[in-house]
Amino acid sequence: MDISTNEFVPIFMLISHSFRMELFFLIAGFFSHMTFHQQGIGGFLKSRLIRIGIPLVIGWFLLRPLLASSWIMGAQSMRGDVNILNALLEGLKSLGGLPNGLLVGTHLWFLYYLLLISVAVLLVRHLIGLHKPIRSKLTQLADRLTVWLCNSRLAILTLSIPTAACLWFMDHWGIDTADKSLVPHIPVSLLYGGFFLFGWLIHRQSSLIDRFASVTWGKFILCIISIVVTIWISSFEMKFGHPQYKVLKVCFILNYAIMMWSLVSLTLGLCKRIFTGPNKVVRYIADSSYWLYLIHLPLVIWLQIAFAELSVYWLIKLVVIFAITILISVLLYDAFIRSTFIGAVLNGKRKSRCLFKFNRRQKREQNQYNY
Repeated sequence: MDISTNEFVPIFMLISHSFRMELFFLIAGFFSHMTFHQQGIGGFLKSRLIRIGIPLVIGWFLLRPLLASSWIMGAQSMRGDVNILNALLEGLKSLGGLPNGLLVGTHLWFLYYLLLISVAVLLVRHLIGLHKPIRSKLTQLADRLTVWLCNSRLAILTLSIPTAACLWFMDHWGIDTADKSLVPHIPVSLLYGGFFLFGWLIHRQSSLIDRFASVTWGKFILCIISIVVTIWISSFEMKFGHPQYKVLKVCFILNYAIMMWSLVSLTLGLCKRIFTGPNKVVRYIADSSYWLYLIHLPLVIWLQIAFAELSVYWLIKLVVIFAITILISVLLYDAFIRSTFIGAVLNGKRKSRCLFKFNRRQKREQNQYNY
């Protein structure tokens, strides 16, 4: 528990957690469809195994002890006595209980669900394809529905209804984090699977992405209203004895779903407007983002523990923790990931360093040239 906090922090978390992973799965579905048609089913499965399966397994074994130690240090910090070495040793000991808890308990659960959803989409596609007349009719229906959703002013509201249905069956108001078991969490699977499938269908008619991601005043107003209402109603989540508890929950999940879809749409639209054309900095950030997500969590937690007792304004702490986390992650990426086989696994191919341009071989060649 930090000695300096603010009510804005949970509000920021409520909003940011409502759409970030959904946006990821929509983009994943969009580019998965592209990869599938470029490389075929064999190439697609191979790429998923390399770029998702390998980071999931290896990343889990490397990160699980670090995360376990960070939770231990966090508990110690609340008691006022942090023992870093002891926490690291206990974190390593957490692997001793395997195979119990295998691939469970880290922030890499999203890779597991991405694999499951990718395989499920291919399986459904194959089953539908066994009967050509049915496949033709369903394909036409899906394409027409996608066109209507992307062109309609009611798209956000329409898409929010099945999303709200999934949210109703979550254990908490909002979206559950499915990191407790390898048994698929059905509402979570359906919700993220829906976004993945929507991205998959949009790529079938890729021009539709511009229509879905259109930035309009109406969409902005709808987004702001849904955010305000969601924040207000969220205060009733723990008031189980409220006479209108179920009505409040329905209002919450509907507005939460609207907030989710409108933020996904607006984020895509704004990024397409701002980041048009080739940009080396944006390309570098995009390349490093996978690595940053894998490595960021233990860094963030350790820094939170280090800053918890400092008498510094909360916003300054937040910005500094963000900055240090990104700085360390990017330096590690450029020095040890980008140009190595790890970078090839994460990004599809090795890329030359930008911050640490000269490796030993390059230095020798440069020295020979100078001589």
